[in-house]
Amino acid sequence: MAFEGLTERIQNAIHSLQRKGKITENDVKESMREIRLALLEADVNYGVVKDFIKTVRERAIGAEVLESLTPAQQIVKIVNEELVKVMGEKAVPLNKSAKIPTVIMMVGLQGAGKTTTAGKLALKLKNEQKARPLMIAADVYRPAAVDQLKIIGEQIDVPVFEMGTDVDPVEIVRQGMAKAQEQKNDYVLIDTAGRLQIDEKLMDELAQIKELTHPDEILLTVDAMTGQNAVEVAKGFNDQLDVTGVVLTKLDGDTRGGAALSIRAVTGKPIKFIGQGEKLTDLDVFYPDRMASRILGMGDMLTLIEKAQQDYDEQKAVELQEKMKANSFDFNDFLEQLAQVQKMGPMEDLIKMIPGMANNPALKNVQVDPRDIERTKAIVYSMTPEERENPDVLNPSRRRRISAGCGVKIQDVNRMIKQFKQMRDMMGKVSNGDFSGMEGLFGNGMSGKLAKMSMSKMVRKNKKKKLRKLQKARRRRKR
Repeated sequence: MAFEGLTERIQNAIHSLQRKGKITENDVKESMREIRLALLEADVNYGVVKDFIKTVRERAIGAEVLESLTPAQQIVKIVNEELVKVMGEKAVPLNKSAKIPTVIMMVGLQGAGKTTTAGKLALKLKNEQKARPLMIAADVYRPAAVDQLKIIGEQIDVPVFEMGTDVDPVEIVRQGMAKAQEQKNDYVLIDTAGRLQIDEKLMDELAQIKELTHPDEILLTVDAMTGQNAVEVAKGFNDQLDVTGVVLTKLDGDTRGGAALSIRAVTGKPIKFIGQGEKLTDLDVFYPDRMASRILGMGDMLTLIEKAQQDYDEQKAVELQEKMKANSFDFNDFLEQLAQVQKMGPMEDLIKMIPGMANNPALKNVQVDPRDIERTKAIVYSMTPEERENPDVLNPSRRRRISAGCGVKIQDVNRMIKQFKQMRDMMGKVSNGDFSGMEGLFGNGMSGKLAKMSMSKMVRKNKKKKLRKLQKARRRRKR
């Protein structure tokens, strides 16, 4: 999980302030020292750390913070705002040409994920903008690079222009651009060659392609897991090519997050996209404010909602809601929902996007083993069509048969069926506006208390609503 260590250290530093009703200037300095060490350990550029801590400290020791009723919350607000500033303040969209095609030149070192990112971006443009992109295979040096791009093109149904590996890359791009003009493609993505390190020959070739195509975007693909080296690579490419934006790949495997917090400040160029997975749909727009919220353990509900909207079928969602209200949710629906949730990504990552959940001790190190999900599916698949449609018929003998059929213990079958029925009952209540009994779902920490308070308000509101309905009914009867 990205920023895992950094999030924990910053939260600990702020938590020490939250335990105090009133804080002093020394308290602020001590917490800033902890945050500085956390950022340096996360491999954030030293200059960036120095400027960040200086700004936060100056703001945090002001009278409006030290004399406020909730100084710790004020400091969290300041840290959040300064993190957003460091990473770029707002999402930066792709540059778009006034006339087709918009040319996007993908550059970067070997192994950063440039070819895969070209495919991910082409798919994103196709799905979200109904675009007709063309990809040009101009990496003739890395073994199988052309074949890799062709395979990706087939998977996402996007054409790839290639001339093999014996032709000059500049000539390939020239003819590829002519093909795009002929076919009226609205986007062209050029997959250029990379090297293990920046060298004169690489930069000369890229400069020629830039001169030929006058690209609207020069996107630098950088491996987030390389930390400080990623920042140096970004600086080197930017000095030579004047890149327009950065794509950070493998962010899901980078527990430190130093590159994400350093690149914008060092190069002045925005991070436009982040890659957080191996699937071709795993490319997201980079939102500095959402990333700052994640770093501070405040969740990221907007991204979670977008993922749900992207991966959920609206018609099926409506049908599911009606089934919940009628309390007719069955194992077929359960399998369908499980598949939909799996599309959204690892369960532990989704949980951490919910505000307060990242701070919940019970969920702090939660790991959802994919084998557990497959085991659950195996239990359902071992049921007959009648049993899936009517879970209430699952008597002990049927459960023993299911256990033998899928090779799991009878206790596991019983546990899964019990959890399913509890979930079905709860979903039925919530769909009908009854939130009673849900407080136990939350922990005992601050987020749990807030959730319980909110839930209690909803319960009271629901009871008042029912009471008003009864009173209206009585008045009508009296008339």
